[in-house]
Amino acid sequence: MSVAPDDVGTWIARHAERTPMRVAIRFEDEAINYRDLSRLVADLCGVLHHLALADGARVAYLGVNTPEALAIFFSCARTNLVFVPLNWRLAAPELADILEDCGASVLFVEDSAVSLARKLTHVLAEAPRVGIRTAAADFPGLTPCVGADRWEPVTDPTRPLLIVYTSGTTGRPKGAVLTAEAVVTNALNSIHMHALTAADRVLTCLPLFHVGGLNIQTTPAFAVGATVILQRRFEPNLVLRAIADAKPTLIVLVPATLRALIESAEWAASDLASLRAVTTGSTDVPRELIDAWHARGVPVIQVYGATETAPLAIYQQIEEAYASVGALGRVGLLTEVRLVNARGDDCTDGEAGEVWVRGAHVARDYWNNPDHAAFADGWFRSGDIAVRDPQGRFWFKDRGKNVIISGGENIYPAELERILSALPEVKEAAVVGQSDPRWGAVPVAVVVPRDANVSRGAILQAFDGRVARYKIPKAVIYIDALPRNVMGKVDLGALSALLKEEPCVEPKSSPR
Repeated sequence: MSVAPDDVGTWIARHAERTPMRVAIRFEDEAINYRDLSRLVADLCGVLHHLALADGARVAYLGVNTPEALAIFFSCARTNLVFVPLNWRLAAPELADILEDCGASVLFVEDSAVSLARKLTHVLAEAPRVGIRTAAADFPGLTPCVGADRWEPVTDPTRPLLIVYTSGTTGRPKGAVLTAEAVVTNALNSIHMHALTAADRVLTCLPLFHVGGLNIQTTPAFAVGATVILQRRFEPNLVLRAIADAKPTLIVLVPATLRALIESAEWAASDLASLRAVTTGSTDVPRELIDAWHARGVPVIQVYGATETAPLAIYQQIEEAYASVGALGRVGLLTEVRLVNARGDDCTDGEAGEVWVRGAHVARDYWNNPDHAAFADGWFRSGDIAVRDPQGRFWFKDRGKNVIISGGENIYPAELERILSALPEVKEAAVVGQSDPRWGAVPVAVVVPRDANVSRGAILQAFDGRVARYKIPKAVIYIDALPRNVMGKVDLGALSALLKEEPCVEPKSSPR
């Protein structure tokens, strides 16, 4: 099927006309066909119109993966509103910063996030809060309203449709603004990457508040009229059982979830035969994880991108999986990529350089920060380092930024360092990543204490309730002084070397 840049808001309705009884979403014991999903989208359009929201108003969703979250997204696409999925793993102060930044006009809250949402009333002002799958009295559910058939779909492809927040190197959240055209262009890249058709069944277990969970396969599946098997959140044994029972053809996993499935007691006996491929990315993927899936006859293909690229920019196709293990792939069908060296010149093959990305799928800018240096002349400057081989395949080298990638989640040291520096017991501190067999990396705090007798536990308690659990350092190392370079900046390389030599540093991998 062809997909035009202006029709993302009508994808569901068009499939409802052509294949009304095809299952659009499988969720727990529910099988929602395209006809019923179209009705849900229409009802939500009615709710949004009833709220009298201005064009371009931001509509936030807080909660785990649900069919309603996807329906709200498509309702926003149809009614010229902007969908803002919130990370339910964040602490209330972090969410408050995001809600204030985007100026949300309404907040949809799923049952598991009700207690967290109650801590956000001070930033919502008069914005209504609508409950999803909840019986909480202070979160009224959806009120029946006139459906979307009363309004013509908005068809401006340049309109903002999606704001996904990603922290910057300062640790402050930045909202990448993706247009309707960006979502469609990304879907076309995914269709090309996966040879995606209506016959596919996509298992979505990664969170929809990340572009990885939302846009690598999920929204592209709806572009072609495929079926999405939706899970509330990632749970290893439930994912393996869903693969065996629902027989998905495609799934997206980050390295930490790849490993969790391999280490599950059910892995060896699990039936994986339905999978055409496993797509992975978000950070460097250890070869042993790829080999474990290949040994089970399941191709593993990699994708490279960022929140700001929607995210598909570079990717492997299934036929390349075994021939170029570990490669990021080639430039996407509707994408331009440059590798730029320190002199500002394009790199030759084999020369490492920063990845620059341009295309209709690249974010317009950051919300409330349109002049950010990451966007210049239409190019998004990723800060990531890669090399290109003579066959046009890209290979990941390193993160140019100081980000710690832990279980697919970005952790930015500056955010944690601000908390540490505010403690009277701490003279100075830095946070660096340490390799971890389960999560890929975990944060470790290196602290110069004012009093060597202060307990490390007391320092870690300062993070409770202020940041998400996965961001909290897994260890605290005391040091006499932070190493610095000739410019007076903390020498992160020296700190990383210190952690490798420090025998007492053994971060504990724990459920998060």
